Amino acid sequence: MKKERCRFLYWTPRIIVILFALFISLFALDVFDENRSTWETILALLLHLIPTAIIIGSLFIAWKWELFGAFFYPALGVIYIIWAWGKFPVITYLTISGPVVIIGILFFLSWNYHRRQKQKPDEETIETE
Repeated sequence: MKKERCRFLYWTPRIIVILFALFISLFALDVFDENRSTWETILALLLHLIPTAIIIGSLFIAWKWELFGAFFYPALGVIYIIWAWGKFPVITYLTISGPVVIIGILFFLSWNYHRRQKQKPDEETIETE
């Protein structure tokens, strides 16, 4: 049971980040609707993919240091709300910021679980004494 919980807490935030990055990347596809030259379209696509690059880049850091993910992703959600306040309906803020806050909570739970597991004395050494 402990091993399953450990796997769940380890993989869930990482998988959600990848899925969220794919979701955010879908918004970059709107650059193909406009009449632009090839180079303008490429530049617009790259600019629209900056949030995805930030999310994926932070995943590389959070993969190793979960506490970073626990603070970074909720902060990212708050920054988005501050930046976009008043531009969209409330559901938009929940759709974008909600998952990153949940990701941060999951990274914190994973970090806390692993920290507590390291603090416990080995059960094998207790049995042999």
